[in-house]
Amino acid sequence: MQFSPVLNTPSTFPHYNWSMDLPVYNTLILSDLHLGAATSHAREATRVLKENVFQRLILLGDIFADLNFARLTKDHWKFLGYIRKLSNPKRNIEVVWVEGNHDHGLTDIMSHLVGVRVYQRYAWQYAGLRHIAIHGHQFDGFQVNNVRLSRLGTELYLKLQKLDFKSKPVVRLIDRLNTRWLRMSSKVAAGALQYARQHEARRIFCGHTHEAVRVEQDGIEYYNSGGWVDSRLTYLTVDDQGVRIHDYDENDYDERDKLEPGEHEHVERVDDRDSSQERSGADSAFADFADESGLLEDVEYESVGGRR
Repeated sequence: MQFSPVLNTPSTFPHYNWSMDLPVYNTLILSDLHLGAATSHAREATRVLKENVFQRLILLGDIFADLNFARLTKDHWKFLGYIRKLSNPKRNIEVVWVEGNHDHGLTDIMSHLVGVRVYQRYAWQYAGLRHIAIHGHQFDGFQVNNVRLSRLGTELYLKLQKLDFKSKPVVRLIDRLNTRWLRMSSKVAAGALQYARQHEARRIFCGHTHEAVRVEQDGIEYYNSGGWVDSRLTYLTVDDQGVRIHDYDENDYDERDKLEPGEHEHVERVDDRDSSQERSGADSAFADFADESGLLEDVEYESVGGRR
């Protein structure tokens, strides 16, 4: 099968007049954060979740880099804490975790810790169309046939991050070359399109390749959400205007911070404020998780973790 990936024109966070309401997305999709990796942009991902409004959040796999929790930083725990906060039933936001190849072995634990359900694939109806979200490693022949070798490669990759320069240029280059050498992007796209056709879906969403693309074939749309470990940080949104690939741009988000406090109080969620600024010096990464998630103040919360 031959096709040419069509990259969406990047759509960054809009320059809104903050006196107007933010758009409400039906679904926001984010994948391949690789918490525990030195290249993970967890702080930026948390900011995206805080400053967008959505009815459903899909974490489309590889939220973790591996099973070693000791590698999680303060920002990584704060991201997980915010996911738990979003999963609180009082918020009326559906939070879905789709398991990736790097998440395997962690999802049962984390589903209870952050209060979300974990799926191998997730399907939903919107605007009269069937949508499917699946991580995409299932369509990567190398990953499927070389699980042990892939895990060894992950371990070496994480160790190399410790030896690399501060901005991690070497490991980022390796990640890009690996994607191109294994032709992961085209393989995953081809497999996903076939899978969508077999399951009568009009749109299918994957991660895994770290390359945000859009492909349309025979009326079926394939989208890849990209990743949060390279210089290009991307996520997807679904609403009545269609599906968009967004590029995170720090400058767009900084515009809100430059406004006078009174100008954007109505879009700031009171319980999203960073209370770590009010804590005394001796705090810990897990304390940040508990604080960000609201565990210290919301005793009524009950976990809804489970697995399907």
